[in-house]
Amino acid sequence: TADEQRFLRALLTGEVRQGALDAVATDALAKAAEAPPADVRRAVMLAGSLQEVARVLLAEGPGALAGFRLTVGRPVQPMLAHTAASVTEAVDKLGPCAVEEKLDGIRVQVHRDGDRVRAYTRTLDDITDRLPELVTAVAALESGCFILDGEVIALGDDGRPRPFQETAARVGSRRDVAAAAAGVPVVPVFFDALSADGEELLDLPFAERHAALARLVPETLRVRRALVPDPADADARRAAEAFLAETLERGHEGVVVKDLAAAYSAGRRGASWLKVKPVHTLDLVVLAAEWGSGRRTGKLSNLHLGARRPDGTFAMLGKTFKGLTDALLEWQTEKLGELATGEDGHVVTVRPELVVEIAYDGLQRSTRYPAGVTLRFARVLRYREDKTAQEADTVETVLSRQR
Repeated sequence: TADEQRFLRALLTGEVRQGALDAVATDALAKAAEAPPADVRRAVMLAGSLQEVARVLLAEGPGALAGFRLTVGRPVQPMLAHTAASVTEAVDKLGPCAVEEKLDGIRVQVHRDGDRVRAYTRTLDDITDRLPELVTAVAALESGCFILDGEVIALGDDGRPRPFQETAARVGSRRDVAAAAAGVPVVPVFFDALSADGEELLDLPFAERHAALARLVPETLRVRRALVPDPADADARRAAEAFLAETLERGHEGVVVKDLAAAYSAGRRGASWLKVKPVHTLDLVVLAAEWGSGRRTGKLSNLHLGARRPDGTFAMLGKTFKGLTDALLEWQTEKLGELATGEDGHVVTVRPELVVEIAYDGLQRSTRYPAGVTLRFARVLRYREDKTAQEADTVETVLSRQR
């Protein structure tokens, strides 16, 4: 129908913002064009643009997909990782593997062709001009043609990572780049090679891609790693667990465990990379909640979370609506309604009595909240009806967990 045609055109051109997954849109394009889905996914990965592939495919047919090749200077979507609960679980799933540091930096894909160096983010934005020290480091490498995958990260004088928001702010800064580079310099750390000296490496096993990376990049610019060539080797497994502990002690996020035989699944969250990070939790008090929208209309959803101060009051640390099931939404809407002390039409303030267990990835500095920090990627695990607000975690406990 005409309406369906308009919707499809808008979806492919990025004008529809209703949360459709790129993978779904890609498979739909393959079906509409009667093209092999795997070929369409690969073309989208190499082109870095669903819209561009759609334009060519619909105009020229499936045979045109072969024209999309890995090209230095044209970024591709990065490979992403799933999650594992532990190094042991990851090794059991993957078999022979490498255990690499997971840095709390900004993902970068670096392209070099002779004197021309370009750097791109995981969303394929060109950030070359913002990172002159990265360009200098890459230009100093002996090889003149390659594509590398890695991160940039700001480190302190002690070699430990500076807060993530400092790295993020530095990479995002477009003004007075020289002053920003002097104040918060970043260093590149690479962990994969997608192309080397004109040879495409995407389909090679990770062990071979890393060997190419080692030829291109000195050890000082490569991510630290431990190998588990034989999962049955108890000593190697213990060394991998110890490597995780050492990585955390150095202030990094965790590790990524990678299948040594796996190809580079660009643009996909492949099961051959598994990230392992410690789960941090806090028992916090609900201070208020916001009415939801969309499918959560009529439900109290976004929770305002607080930690206990010495005087018995609560300092807000942030908000979250993540981790809430439909049943939990129903329950908390009723429960918080019973505790309500005021409402402005959007936010319902409640008596600080309900304790909720929150998982989070880390802390970052914030001038928005009174304790000077907020939670990164906070999500609800469960309500702790067995605890009173006086048993909730304190601001002192929260601040003690800063790196």
